Amino acid sequence: MRTTPARDEVREVMDIRMASDYLGISPDTLYKYASEGFVPAFKLGNRWRFKRSRLDEWMDQQSSQGAQPRKDSPPDVEQPRKPQSVTARPKRVVGGGR
Repeated sequence: MRTTPARDEVREVMDIRMASDYLGISPDTLYKYASEGFVPAFKLGNRWRFKRSRLDEWMDQQSSQGAQPRKDSPPDVEQPRKPQSVTARPKRVVGGGR
């Protein structure tokens, strides 16, 4: 006979609700992260599933990257900014008398 797992027990493969509770974020946010490939996840049928061990590894990587500067943009180099305003072109008169 199979026993039901304790409520506080975290399973190895979790659905979106269980994984969002485990990570401490909302299910909607986790769904967005999974869809964007930000968190390790896989689909079983049409539902997202999350392996606890993969989430733990991912969190370890994220926490170690937070302590180091990102490789794609050095901290001393300022990124170019978008122009604050665009100069207007002079208006063209259509059908004006000469």
